[in-house]
Amino acid sequence: MTAAGRPCRGGAPVLVQHRRLSPSPAASWDVRWVPVCSSTETLLKQWLLQSPLVLRPRVVMARQQRWGVGQRGRVWQAPKGGAWLSAALPVVRGGHNATGAGLMGLAVALALAERLEKAGVPVRIKWPNDLLVDGRKLAGFLPGLVQRGNSLRLLRCGVGLNVCNVVPDGAVALREFLPAATPEYWTAEVLLALQACPDKLKEPETLIAQVQRRLWTDQVIDSADGEAWRIHGLTSAGGLRLQRGEESKEWIRWRP
Repeated sequence: MTAAGRPCRGGAPVLVQHRRLSPSPAASWDVRWVPVCSSTETLLKQWLLQSPLVLRPRVVMARQQRWGVGQRGRVWQAPKGGAWLSAALPVVRGGHNATGAGLMGLAVALALAERLEKAGVPVRIKWPNDLLVDGRKLAGFLPGLVQRGNSLRLLRCGVGLNVCNVVPDGAVALREFLPAATPEYWTAEVLLALQACPDKLKEPETLIAQVQRRLWTDQVIDSADGEAWRIHGLTSAGGLRLQRGEESKEWIRWRP
């Protein structure tokens, strides 16, 4: 795991933790770290435009974001003490061409959930892009794909994980469950989770089944009509399958 283009400086503790945790010494990242930025998503986009040939995973990490990007463009609060990053993973040519952003989102959710469960944190997956503990938001992620022509080239994802930062109402930080948790350690854990996503995408049926077991509720309220719909599982593209009596429909957040 090495820095790209500039000394990693503040990101060095993350690199140390990653080397300790990584099961494979070949799992290396190109890293850019900044103390404060408007959004790691913006910085990653600029990096990809400046240097579009991506041979190994890239990540932009920040100690603090002023305007982190959440679902539907909402601002994600990202003060000091959390794990805030945006990453891009290259896709092996000819692999995962059928992957949509919906499945990518499920892969990220499951991989993050597994890392947290390993540490004893009982997370649930709130479709399409949150992790909850006892109904409170612990993490959010924003998946995306980069294609050239008909070929999928990059898997992208922005991740925000509350570690020891101040959180708003309705959220929770890892420190509540893991008093010794640090943003450096858990940023490294997030990188390991992202590294696991390509393998999870190779077995979509298993991926979907594992996510379904961890869904946060068995019904949702449709804001359009205020009616409750029972969750009937996930579609092969990562959508939410809903049922009410004999009626059924599908919610799709991430378009292919």
